[in-house]
Amino acid sequence: MLCWLAVAPTALWAGARLLSLDRGPLVQALAFTPYVAAVSVLVLALALALRRWWPAALAAVAAVALLGTVAPRALANPQPAAAGPTVRLLTANLLAGAGDAQTLVELVRRHRVDVLTVQEFTPDAQVALDRLGLATLLPHRQLNPEVGTPGSGLYSRWPITDGGVRRNLEGWGFSQAYATVSVPGGSPVRVESAHPSAPYALDQVGAWRADLAAQPTATPDGGLRILAGDFNATLDHSPLRALLRSGYVDAADATGKGLTGTWGPYDGDLTPPVTIDHVLVDNRIAVRSVKVLDLPGTDHRPVQATLTLPTP
Repeated sequence: MLCWLAVAPTALWAGARLLSLDRGPLVQALAFTPYVAAVSVLVLALALALRRWWPAALAAVAAVALLGTVAPRALANPQPAAAGPTVRLLTANLLAGAGDAQTLVELVRRHRVDVLTVQEFTPDAQVALDRLGLATLLPHRQLNPEVGTPGSGLYSRWPITDGGVRRNLEGWGFSQAYATVSVPGGSPVRVESAHPSAPYALDQVGAWRADLAAQPTATPDGGLRILAGDFNATLDHSPLRALLRSGYVDAADATGKGLTGTWGPYDGDLTPPVTIDHVLVDNRIAVRSVKVLDLPGTDHRPVQATLTLPTP
């Protein structure tokens, strides 16, 4: 009986993940699927050690299912034969402007960043970043600084056009700055600083799902698009997977860095790190590398992706 009780949770978790049952409290829970996948191996080992064959069979099915969804994120995938210009993109959630401005500018300089997207971007953060030299490094921008968490920004080394700001939650949620970046020698790229609502409470799950569904889909028969930011969702959430199926690739997943946590426990709590900050790129763009960096003052970790665009 005790062996069945040990096996049942991982089996139920595998079922919820495979059936995309991310509803209600399961939304937050499923973010931790990689940890449960690791536990499922231990549960299987326990059942085998006790020679409880039927529980072991169920544990094996659950472990295979969970590892099958999680393990590929640690493996690099073949990339398209893109031979256009290189774009170095960095995205960072600034935690209501508290992220250390000097460190962020240093990251832009050190990694030779061409495009920067920021979330939870405030007027004070804008002033501090410009004072520290970001205006020289990335002079072209589409910014929407706001006090608190709704603000958003897009900075570029190269000229931008068709810029604007989109508001989630039908006009009162997080904002998302966007623009078309004119990459020298390459095709224009539509870049947006993504920041859907967070499912921090049960009454916010509907807004979270609606915001993810409203994200701009890829345009595989049209221009290139990149969404980069804090999606408040992992690859174990079905709305994010649906967005990817429109023609995006998760840059970290493509390079074997898909299990690197980008949020938690950087504010001192006990929450295990989860991967909710993403760079989603058109599947015609080759992802050369992804680095998850450190930024003092915020509970998120910036993600830097080096990309090769297809030839025009």
